[in-house]
Amino acid sequence: MRMCELKEKEVINCRDGERLGFICDVEIDIHTGIVVRLIVPGPCKIWGILGRDQEYVIDYTCIKQIGADVILVDIDSEKALVKSAFL
Repeated sequence: MRMCELKEKEVINCRDGERLGFICDVEIDIHTGIVVRLIVPGPCKIWGILGRDQEYVIDYTCIKQIGADVILVDIDSEKALVKSAFL
């Protein structure tokens, strides 16, 4: 699967059915070439106009299934939500 195909898939949490969003980045181990983590932008701030300062960091082991349109993950949303590294 290519990165551009991966970015077109929506990430959904199996625990509560929450739609987390679309993948914006991946973390790859440069020595093995294996995807280590998926990065999904976090929720918007007030009324969705002030941008985002958090992101979901999802370990590859938390992925349950990759389908045609969605990626199902099993995560604790609060623990996976971290401050964005690029701010």
